[in-house]
Amino acid sequence: MPSETTPQRILVVVAHPDDVDFGSGGTIASWTSEGIDVAYCIITNGDAGGFDPSVPRWEMAEIRQAEQRAAAKVLGVEEIFFLGYPDGRLGVTLELRRDISRVIRQVRPDRVLCQCPERNFGRIYASHPDHLAAGEATLCAVYPDARNPFAHPELLEEGLEAYSVPEVWMMGGPQIDTYVDTTDHLDSKVAALLCHASQITDPDALPGWMRQWGEATAQHGGLPEGRTAESFQRVNTA
Repeated sequence: MPSETTPQRILVVVAHPDDVDFGSGGTIASWTSEGIDVAYCIITNGDAGGFDPSVPRWEMAEIRQAEQRAAAKVLGVEEIFFLGYPDGRLGVTLELRRDISRVIRQVRPDRVLCQCPERNFGRIYASHPDHLAAGEATLCAVYPDARNPFAHPELLEEGLEAYSVPEVWMMGGPQIDTYVDTTDHLDSKVAALLCHASQITDPDALPGWMRQWGEATAQHGGLPEGRTAESFQRVNTA
């Protein structure tokens, strides 16, 4: 079983700007409020997002990076690694595994939070191909790459020693076993999401959607009526 010890440092690895805020914004806020140090690794530059055709794609990438920085600040996160891969074209390459391994060795987290690499046929929108690739590459980076000193030898040349991540939490895993009560942090989650103005078509409706979604998740987790939650699958990777 994964360790019950409170982590001191957590790394979140996701495909796009805003993925972390939709999937785990309340959880992130709860962690930082407890004094846990959280860092983000955003894999793509988000240039395929948005709904305004007049915005050049290169400009969208800059907009989304700025939005993610603002959203992170709302949730108490200061450290963000942007890998800059093209949005919508992500694959599980050795280069991506190396780049995520690099960040893991730099951050040396007690826990990694990532997306699930398995397609969800009941909720297809969670299974964007970039999400699936990000989840698979992250799990490959956790095991075996980041812990194997002979994997990606260029990382050793950069002075980055091998590191073993004790556990992974997956957003939307097939065997959900962990529910985080986010009721006290729902407003912070919504505020973080509203920072992604280029992606939100109906900001007035967003708070209601997030409450409805959170309450449904809490109900699945057996939390009292009126509470909100986010859910994860925990994986022992020690």
